[in-house]
Amino acid sequence: MVIQKRQSLLFKARSYMAFVLTPQLPIRDWLADLDSSLEHSKGFFSRYAVALDLSATRLDPDGITALVTELANRQIRVLGTEGGTPAVSADHLPPILRGGQNRQSFRSPGQAIGVEPVRKQKKTASLLIEEPVRSGQSVVFTEGDVTVVGSVGSGAEVIAGGSIHIYGTLRGRALAGVTGDRLARIFCRRVQAEFLSIDSYYKVADDIADDLRNHAAQAWLEGKSLKISALN
Repeated sequence: MVIQKRQSLLFKARSYMAFVLTPQLPIRDWLADLDSSLEHSKGFFSRYAVALDLSATRLDPDGITALVTELANRQIRVLGTEGGTPAVSADHLPPILRGGQNRQSFRSPGQAIGVEPVRKQKKTASLLIEEPVRSGQSVVFTEGDVTVVGSVGSGAEVIAGGSIHIYGTLRGRALAGVTGDRLARIFCRRVQAEFLSIDSYYKVADDIADDLRNHAAQAWLEGKSLKISALN
């Protein structure tokens, strides 16, 4: 008889960036505000993990189930919940998350809706992409700056903890300073962006002036406003 030694299971702890939605009562009004804020960027959360901070509500399991269903109808997938009471724990509900830290508010143009990206470590490095970022591709580098030697296609995205430098046309999304770096900037040789964001503030395509399109541009934060100007 041959006795085979079974390999032991290996478990690892790993952190990922997620967005946190903080519902407010009454839920119907909060959902209406969410719809209004995301009107020009529908499906923004469809590719990201999202958690629910229930600390501002007293929803029972049925109420949470209904809210999760409403968010699913908006292409928002709920990874888990936090801030609720033990009474809201149930097998059919998303799991309770613990250990979230250092959150930053994520604001829509002119209106806060309680969306919060999890803060990670300060930037310590940079990432160089020596080819175009094509439609459907996503570059995520929260440790520092990202430089793309090429263009970023429509439907593609670049997410950086620091600044973003694009030596080509920016047609997709660029999210800089996602770890709370308010000094981060976005630079591109030609701006046709679908979405620009720094720290917790963003602009969508309709917010970019026509005279800036197809020109070299930079975006930065000035107080609580995201500014975009031409690069001379």
